[in-house]
Amino acid sequence: MNLMENTTLLFNDEMENIIDAMDLSQEAPVEEPQRQYWFMKKARQLVKEQSEKLGRPLTANITTFGCQMNARDSEKLVGILERIGYVEVPDENADFVIYNTCTVRENANLRVYGRLGYLHSLKKKNPHMMIGLCGCMMQEPQVVEKLKKSYSFVNLIFGTHNIYKFAELVVSSLLSDRMIIDIWKDTDKIVEDLPVERKYPFKSGVNIMFGCNNFCSYCIVPYVRGRERSRNPKDIVREIERLVKDGVVEVMLLGQNVNSYGKNLDEPMTFAQLLTEIEKIEGLKRIRFMTSHPKDLSDELIEVMKNSKKIL
Repeated sequence: MNLMENTTLLFNDEMENIIDAMDLSQEAPVEEPQRQYWFMKKARQLVKEQSEKLGRPLTANITTFGCQMNARDSEKLVGILERIGYVEVPDENADFVIYNTCTVRENANLRVYGRLGYLHSLKKKNPHMMIGLCGCMMQEPQVVEKLKKSYSFVNLIFGTHNIYKFAELVVSSLLSDRMIIDIWKDTDKIVEDLPVERKYPFKSGVNIMFGCNNFCSYCIVPYVRGRERSRNPKDIVREIERLVKDGVVEVMLLGQNVNSYGKNLDEPMTFAQLLTEIEKIEGLKRIRFMTSHPKDLSDELIEVMKNSKKIL
């Protein structure tokens, strides 16, 4: 098995060329990620128009609650925001504020509701300000109902399954005065080659799978992240190769249960086999992963870790 051959790399300048080539006089493409490139160009046009009216760049701020998976999702949101013309700022005095929420503990929900009260006061001073909520908390129907009833000033609500549609959702929000809600119960869709803005130059999280099939009695994750779905191993290797070319020396492989990676692939592959392929990437020095479930720990994985020079 060799995943290191014939991989294509989509770098930032290549993505930019594709976005620029999108024809806004035509309908948005149906296929992904081309559809999102079309909406990025449309959003860029709308952001530019509003920026010219205000006489300054539009600003954005993302606050992340929760786990490393959420942190990685926020990097994707920032990547798209910057691509369409927003400038990231460190606090909520911004034109577009997004809370990427967690719902593992009740206290996380209460913090979000408390912060929304503060955002409402800011929005009264800045009427064109947009407020977006996403992440695990939004996958709970009772939360969305409460937001509709008590926090009608929120502009955009979306969940964990359709984060790749962010550019499309931003366009909907910019063109509408009503609250936009787009929540999916589940999905088997994985969209590659979208912008990501890393927080650290030397390390990066890399999603290898999404969702969880373990319905532990104390845990809400399978309900808010959906069933397990693994990324194609070639896409994972391709992403890490691209990161290494950009200066990354350490990756954190992310999944709700990385030990069960590969079970739903057309050509099943174990987590141990994936680690073996990633280890071959020249220039990569350290490999971390989280989280893992003991029930899926294999002798094969123990052996790979024992012989590895890079796995921590």
